Amino acid sequence: MPPTAKTILLTHYVHLMYDVYAIRKDFPVLNNVVYLDNASTSQTPKPAVEAINEYFFTYAGNYGRGAHRLAQQTTEHYESARETVAEFFSCEPGNVIFTKNTTESINIVAHGQEWAPGDHVITSVIEHHSNYLPWLSLRTQGVVLDLVESNNEGVIDPAKIETAITDSTKLITISHVSNVFGSVQDISRIIKIGRKNDIPVLIDAAQSAGHMPLSEKDLRCDYLAVPGHKGLLGPQGTGILILRDPAELRPTTLGGGAVEWVRGCEYELLEPPARFEAGTPNMPGVIGLGRAVEYVTALGVANVEKHVAMLARVAAQKLADIDNVTVYGPKDRAGVVPFNVGQLNPHDVSMILDETSKICTRSGYHCAMPALEFFGINGTVRASFGAYNTAEEVEVLAESVKLIATSFV
Repeated sequence: MPPTAKTILLTHYVHLMYDVYAIRKDFPVLNNVVYLDNASTSQTPKPAVEAINEYFFTYAGNYGRGAHRLAQQTTEHYESARETVAEFFSCEPGNVIFTKNTTESINIVAHGQEWAPGDHVITSVIEHHSNYLPWLSLRTQGVVLDLVESNNEGVIDPAKIETAITDSTKLITISHVSNVFGSVQDISRIIKIGRKNDIPVLIDAAQSAGHMPLSEKDLRCDYLAVPGHKGLLGPQGTGILILRDPAELRPTTLGGGAVEWVRGCEYELLEPPARFEAGTPNMPGVIGLGRAVEYVTALGVANVEKHVAMLARVAAQKLADIDNVTVYGPKDRAGVVPFNVGQLNPHDVSMILDETSKICTRSGYHCAMPALEFFGINGTVRASFGAYNTAEEVEVLAESVKLIATSFV
């Protein structure tokens, strides 16, 4: 994105001073529903969609493949998005790998290094499947997976992680924020434990990037896996993997755009990040993601964090005050509020909320079956909040749930 356009974008949105009602004008779908499924995917603002349309209508070409003007413009905008992301996370552009989602980012780390029988990986029992199954799959190579338990609010004691470390531990991998309970882990302490023991640490930032200030420079974690389509407000099919030392991983996919040369049975890979982005990338998605990150930057991540946390905590309290409603997770939570209404099936509750009040929530196990089974819970309804949600929507949710609790329990 040209610097002049970026300056105009930031100038246009800074004046909002976090006026949520002004922000909502950039998300037309919010006129039709009460959207409380942000932990699954967020809505994308007009400026990001316009950037995608601009790509298709003005200069669509292939990234890094051609000397003609459209290919050059595409490459320029794509790399501009990388620079924007790098600035957002306080890292170097060469350490930013674009992926299609957090799941792919974690799998690149899991399958991009050598493992030996007996190698040990530490994670937690409350992880999303995306930060569980890739490590579980390594059992075929003899890797041992250790699951640290949480307390009854979904919070992991870093001391338990330190206790689980053995001479064979090769990686610690943990989610910053639980997508099930909204609990926030002390990742700074966990990263320090890893560094003290010379063990790499992967942080799954699926529920925190864009909702909380995250600086790779301050965190100093080895791997940071980020979705484009949640707190960063980018389009679906976009993700980010930030590598502290890209040389420590090998690419899991090879092909066009990843090699310097190929001669017979020999080849030489390009330097990172190109070696990790083989094939034609999601150019419109990445360009839209770059614009979305600029949008979030203009809003101010600290402002978003304060706003979303306030909504979630108020919602949790209002729901907990309703007879026959159980709310899970800690009082000091991120923007995720899971609950159940009596013995009603969570899917039924979610459907009633949609049909009666146009409230969009998630229901079920939230791709974290071990977490809910650990607590003996057969699924929940999950309300999750984003930068554009309002206090009025919290009231609508509480009143609608109260009506269900009164009418069906």
